[in-house]
Amino acid sequence: MSLPEPRNIGFGCMSLDPKASDNIKLLRSAVDKGITLFDTADLYDNGLNEEIVGKALSPVRSKVRIATKVGNELNESGTDWRWNPTKEYILKAVDKSLERLKTDYIDTYQLHGGTLDDPIDETIEAFEILKKQGKILEYGISSIRPNVIREWIKRSNMSSVMMQYSLLDRRPEEECLDMLNKSDISVITRGTLAKGMLIDKAAKNYLEYSEKEVKLMQKAISKTDNPLSASIQYVNQHPAVESAIIGIRTMEQLHEVIESQSLTIPSETLTELSEVLKPNIYEKHR
Repeated sequence: MSLPEPRNIGFGCMSLDPKASDNIKLLRSAVDKGITLFDTADLYDNGLNEEIVGKALSPVRSKVRIATKVGNELNESGTDWRWNPTKEYILKAVDKSLERLKTDYIDTYQLHGGTLDDPIDETIEAFEILKKQGKILEYGISSIRPNVIREWIKRSNMSSVMMQYSLLDRRPEEECLDMLNKSDISVITRGTLAKGMLIDKAAKNYLEYSEKEVKLMQKAISKTDNPLSASIQYVNQHPAVESAIIGIRTMEQLHEVIESQSLTIPSETLTELSEVLKPNIYEKHR
């Protein structure tokens, strides 16, 4: 029996074990099963994650979209990272990422965080230069800060924002999702499974939710046909969301993610899940 093609699913490469021997096979299997978006960062495993992704995907480059991130600079001793969103650094860092990824271009180059104290216009200028050079096709930011996102909407031509969003983190619903959708900027979600607590991990305090509240959500989502499907389809129902990044580490997990997409969770069920807990909101960086 052939498996269904995934709907709005991206492969979160950060989950890969850098010492695993079957990473190449896993990533190529994901492509074979219809996953096209692969998300990594220069920060992950000091660049090794990008190298693994590059080795796996270079033979099938035309079939996939690669997203990576920039803004963290490794110190000279190679022991720690410092935040550096400057134009000078970004224009240098991209070449190292391109080399590790074994590609001539990056589909989506993302600032790996950001604050209002950053030289935002300078960072944007760097991304625009890279677009003109053909080294990147689009750019965006990975941020959960409404005040930063608002500034980037005003000042840039970014195509996407990656942000944490799940049934246990509904802060983007207050403002950011609609704001980005109105501006025709896509959202890529991370943390969609809330560190696994929406599918199989033990409950614990999460953001403003107590362990007891997390257990209430777990009980509710366990009554659906497939908690994995429900978690993914909940975030994907908003029109701003382009893709949900799911961390995949094993062939078994890949199979579960793909198979989960054959199920459609009724919208009424998703609404019921949204009513289990009071939505949380951003307390900072508003």
